[in-house]
Amino acid sequence: SIKMDLLHSNGVLIIQHLQRDYRAYQDFLNFMSHVGDPRNIFSIYFPLWFQLNQVVGTKMIWVAVIGDWFNLIFKWILFGHRPYWWVQETMIYPNQSSPCLEQFPITCETGPGSPSGHAMGSSCVWYVMVTAALSYTVRWKDKSAVTLHRLTWSFLWSIFWIIQISVCISRVFIATHFPHQVVLGVFAGILVAEAFEHTPAIQTASLRMYIKTNLFLFIFALGFYLSLKLLDIDLLWSVPKAKKWCANPDWINIDTTPFAGLVRNLGALFGLGLGINSEMFITSCKGKNSCKISFRILCIAASLATLQLYNFVKIPAHTEYLFYILSFCKSAAMPLTVVALVPYCVHSLMRTTEKKLN
Repeated sequence: SIKMDLLHSNGVLIIQHLQRDYRAYQDFLNFMSHVGDPRNIFSIYFPLWFQLNQVVGTKMIWVAVIGDWFNLIFKWILFGHRPYWWVQETMIYPNQSSPCLEQFPITCETGPGSPSGHAMGSSCVWYVMVTAALSYTVRWKDKSAVTLHRLTWSFLWSIFWIIQISVCISRVFIATHFPHQVVLGVFAGILVAEAFEHTPAIQTASLRMYIKTNLFLFIFALGFYLSLKLLDIDLLWSVPKAKKWCANPDWINIDTTPFAGLVRNLGALFGLGLGINSEMFITSCKGKNSCKISFRILCIAASLATLQLYNFVKIPAHTEYLFYILSFCKSAAMPLTVVALVPYCVHSLMRTTEKKLN
């Protein structure tokens, strides 16, 4: 439509302005794009928060998975273009004089662009963290504590918006999103996170509930895809465009395709359910050691170190279906490690040490 073309062309002007006048901040903006990467939720934010507060950690995974699932469905419905390929195909520029947008190694996302997954994932998980931190201060009753709570409230929400704005600018700067796509992503993420503030049932969900939720999310997404395919609507239309207009073929990664994100998230949710409902979790995280600061610190350190090792596990991408299966297994192993394996090992080590001392 004409209005959408005007919105896109104005977005291109903003991207050109950022790439021209903010070149000195390129490294910082690329870093903030990595900060907003939804995969950091599972490898950094979740291990930290789950060992500090299991309620918050559990909520974080649910919010991240459901939020990214909604992001996928919205992307399939909205058919949002990405700047780096839109400028090459649009007919609104005269005499084929399309603007030149610089691309970067993290530019060539292959899924549709609206809403931004990075902005949505970042806003929903940081919303959970900020509200969780403020929940500790809201109980303070005396006058000085109330003043401190207000200052803390202002400080944390300021940090929240600084991070979200930085992530949004970074995604626009690298020409992978238009400005309206990142704004939509931020507010969509906040809505999803706020919805889970009023969903306490996830804290007591059984393994059967986790499996049912996984099956529903997968069947709905696959059914939606196949139904539209029968109507001759290809929901993977963006992948050929990304491959055609990406400046470097090596920057195209199967991990950015729509189904790769879906499988990764379903694996993480299944791993969380498996871990929370395991005997190892009950023995370690529900035992007497779980209240000790030393136990939590050791679990955080061991979890973060172990999850970094997963980054060295490269999944072969030559066979798409094999990639999805192995990606699911790897994603399931990460929360299972944080929730059950690491705490159980730390618990056993501490118990052995205590016996030797006695």
